Amino acid sequence: MTDSPSPLHVQDLPPDLRRPVLVVAFSGWNDAAESATAAARVLCQVWPMRPAATIQPEEFYHFGLTRPEVRFRKDAPDIREVRWPTTDFFRSDEPALARDVIVGIGIEPHLKWQTFCGHILDLARRAQVSLVITLGALLADVPHTRPIRISGVASDPELRRRFQTTPTRYEGPTGIIGVLNDACRHAGLPAVSLWANVPHYISEVSNPHAVRALVRRVLDLLDWPASLSELDAAAAEFDRQLARIMDQKPEVAKFVRELEGRQAQGEAAGERSADELPSAAELIREAEQFLRRQQGETDAP
Repeated sequence: MTDSPSPLHVQDLPPDLRRPVLVVAFSGWNDAAESATAAARVLCQVWPMRPAATIQPEEFYHFGLTRPEVRFRKDAPDIREVRWPTTDFFRSDEPALARDVIVGIGIEPHLKWQTFCGHILDLARRAQVSLVITLGALLADVPHTRPIRISGVASDPELRRRFQTTPTRYEGPTGIIGVLNDACRHAGLPAVSLWANVPHYISEVSNPHAVRALVRRVLDLLDWPASLSELDAAAAEFDRQLARIMDQKPEVAKFVRELEGRQAQGEAAGERSADELPSAAELIREAEQFLRRQQGETDAP
């Protein structure tokens, strides 16, 4: 009887990587407004990247909940193929970087989280990863008119200082990011978890400010002066659209001013929920409908 093949398929992982940093993000519970996975994809565009490894999904997903997709092949437009929800890792191919970067992007699995994280740690050992950075985004009671706050946890005080994260005292349910960070701690692998605090009332549309904040923290660590002009332009348009909402809807402006006041008073994010604000649900729907409508007009030919 032979052992079943490992779900971890290594494609291109040379033995001479330079103190690589592993950056990982997952869609789902850890990914408010898709900010974390969007940040990981931006990082994959900053440098030339090549596929490094894949975790196959068969053991870890309920395909009735996360379904594979049928897509036409780019190299053969008449052929359709099934795309499975793999977790894919890409490595930098930029000689000017002081250290190599591996970026992993996937969907939060449904099953066998400890086994899943074990495969990520196996990849980290093979690549001799020196630091793991997990990216996340959470819904918070914060206004969109203030800079995105990055909260997080780190495995040691020096990492906390370097990443300038706002400490969190959160206790409660966690996602795959929390489990992976705990696995890194048990394995003695330095790790930091960066979380963008996303305004809860505009959670269904992409937030370029949150994406940019996460990307910038990673680039600052690597001392890489990349231009983020596309994100800057998207953030400026995002702000213009929200300013129009506030001009047209005085009740929205009042709601945002209340959030600004709370933040100025130093109240922790999440201490009060949106349910305590009677008008919040309606304002959220109006804001998101407006932004989706505006984005649809921008994308139209």
